[in-house]
Amino acid sequence: MHNPLLRSAGIVLALALAAAPTHLRGEPVRLKLSFFTSDRSVAYQTAIKPFVDAVNHDGKGVVEIEVYLSGSLGRIQRELPHLVLDGGADMAFIVPGQNPERFRDNAVIELPGLFADVRQATLTYTRMIAADTLAGYKDFLVVGAFATAPESIHTRKTLATLADLKGQRIRTNNLTESAGLAKLGALPMVLAFNETTPAISSGMIDGATVPPGQLFDVGIGRLVSNHYLLPTSVAPLALVMNRSVFDGLPEPAQRIIRKYSGEWAAAQFAEAYARINRDALAQLKGDPRRQVVTPSRADADVAKRVFKSIAQEWGSGGSYRQELLHRVDKELAALSTED
Repeated sequence: MHNPLLRSAGIVLALALAAAPTHLRGEPVRLKLSFFTSDRSVAYQTAIKPFVDAVNHDGKGVVEIEVYLSGSLGRIQRELPHLVLDGGADMAFIVPGQNPERFRDNAVIELPGLFADVRQATLTYTRMIAADTLAGYKDFLVVGAFATAPESIHTRKTLATLADLKGQRIRTNNLTESAGLAKLGALPMVLAFNETTPAISSGMIDGATVPPGQLFDVGIGRLVSNHYLLPTSVAPLALVMNRSVFDGLPEPAQRIIRKYSGEWAAAQFAEAYARINRDALAQLKGDPRRQVVTPSRADADVAKRVFKSIAQEWGSGGSYRQELLHRVDKELAALSTED
């Protein structure tokens, strides 16, 4: 005959175990990561996969990251920071240019003509985040701060000179890049990357700024055949985690996440992205169906003067902006000694 007291004690124990945090029961902490497009995309392969693979490998039994792809856990880019802060996801890959009101200092990374390549831009952005110099990030742990190679301009219409750009409706990544293109005669529009292809297809816009390596991620390359290789702005990107969630993790899980964040994540991204971008550019140039144009010296000089004026105008907005510009210059000088 069963003892009722023992049976009651067993039920209480079972309920207590069910309510206990997973790490106390020998199970890993599971974290949800929102990614707005496919796992075949360049951003996933260079920014997300290395981090997730490394954490899940080292964190067996401690922490496990599950990626929700193609917007299944948040598709609208400008809503993703709020999704993380509201608890809809623990982490998300965001495009800060979609939230200029929150990430207002990011303009110093977005200034057109500022960076020569993905490495310069990514490491500068990473180090400025680590130094807590950019607004908008205090509620997040920034796992990775990335920046693309300088974007170039890709259109349906002929684009062989700066004069051809006049009046063309061009998608941009952020307001800072838009300011530069507007001064060159274009009609820019800030638009989310994953909303660009339908906008071109419908005729709402004529083309887009995007690095060659990402032309085909969401199908833009299928719709455009004119490629004007004028380096404009880089596109800052970030993998962010709710800081309160991170602070509540067991220490071993925190240690593993930090190990593969920051400079480690930046280095993985910059090396892989640079290679992909070089290969994509070579493929464009080798395709006889495409018109690939390097700007003339005269057009490049015009653009350089315009982009310099954008930086001067932005820097005139206050002493802190001047300080940020100075910080970027210092980071670029330091990077030149590391080459």
